[in-house]
Amino acid sequence: MLVDKLGQVVDALIFDVDGTLWDSVDTCVEAWNQVLDTHSKETKRVDRPTLQGLFGKPMDVIFQNIFPGMPAEEIDRLSNYCIEAENILLDEKPGISYPGVKEVLKNLSKHARLFIVSNCQSGYVEHCMSALDIEGYIEDFACFGDNPVSKGQNILAIMEKYDLQHPVYVGDTAGDASACEEAEIPMIFASYGFGKVEKPWMEIASFSELENMVK
Repeated sequence: MLVDKLGQVVDALIFDVDGTLWDSVDTCVEAWNQVLDTHSKETKRVDRPTLQGLFGKPMDVIFQNIFPGMPAEEIDRLSNYCIEAENILLDEKPGISYPGVKEVLKNLSKHARLFIVSNCQSGYVEHCMSALDIEGYIEDFACFGDNPVSKGQNILAIMEKYDLQHPVYVGDTAGDASACEEAEIPMIFASYGFGKVEKPWMEIASFSELENMVK
């Protein structure tokens, strides 16, 4: 039985992907720049610091930040190319798992239901689960590409679908914290990831700490 620090039984853990389970930034940067070289008149290219700082946001929002003023139709066009390029390149160069992810999920799955909710495109979560060999531990997932609503709403959808009473979300950005506020659930902040969260409810400096934080 898993019990949080408030003494409530945790019936589920819901995970973010980027900056929490794995790091695929370098692969995505390569895929995006391939697209920009081939399909865009923009001279600017993306780099790791820029893209990492925007990870966790929907693709259209990322483009709006990188290329302010770009017409919506151009964002849609390039987004589709980037999604396709990412999914192809991830087969060859998958993201890098954070230490202990598979082993910890295997152990946690014996005590709580495990889910993923991400702002990523369709097909991305499947790439992550396959590359990390964790499909057997994740019961279900929701993502922006399949259901284009806020991350908080996708968390609530998973909660309603599976009648989750006391889930906890594990993520690494302020956007994750805002989603947890929207869904009214606690968040464990993965401080090893890409973002910062002010006064997190709980914090882990490595994924392996998760077993000891919720016990």
